[in-house]
Amino acid sequence: MTATVPLSAKGTRLNKRGLETRQVLLRTALECLAEGGAESVSASLIAREAGVTWGTVQHQFGDVDGLWAAVLEHVLHDTSTMRPRLPDSPELASRVTAIVEMLWTAMDLRTSRAIHNLRLALPRQRDELESEYPATAAAIAHFDTAWTDLVGHAFDGFDLDPVRLARVRSLLPGAMRGLHSEQYLSTYTDPAEARTGLAEAITSYLQST
Repeated sequence: MTATVPLSAKGTRLNKRGLETRQVLLRTALECLAEGGAESVSASLIAREAGVTWGTVQHQFGDVDGLWAAVLEHVLHDTSTMRPRLPDSPELASRVTAIVEMLWTAMDLRTSRAIHNLRLALPRQRDELESEYPATAAAIAHFDTAWTDLVGHAFDGFDLDPVRLARVRSLLPGAMRGLHSEQYLSTYTDPAEARTGLAEAITSYLQST
């Protein structure tokens, strides 16, 4: 299957130098965003750190909405971070545990921190996000679709209530972010025990009729 060649914001094909510049900008954006803080979510900072002008960013992505959308899509299609090995155990409990641990590990990835910091800086209300950053909102929706597909494939072969599975799918990302943040707050909670309890509760919920 032939990979799609990125185009400029005006729809023209990028030459070799243009493609290299695009990759530098995307890598720099992820590095800046992963550092955290409000100042990291700055297209001007990214351009400066990448050693290019704002005009170059505009040529590549059009505007800041196009830049953020491209960063999200870049992460989504990065096979090294977004194509985890799906659990294949015949036991439901083992598959739930595998999904929980997969998300826990993903929380420490620089790309995960970058996306989290970017989303913190974006409008919280969906209608405002879609109005001000339509391309970015579409890219976030692609992440949701990918997560939905991943969970569906992870539980192939089990006769589960689709409503309960959808609720678990919605619960897991936020629950894991909460547990991950808790470990840095001088807590007495054991993160491993918390994850075990969460996995057991989800398994029980999915098994109940």
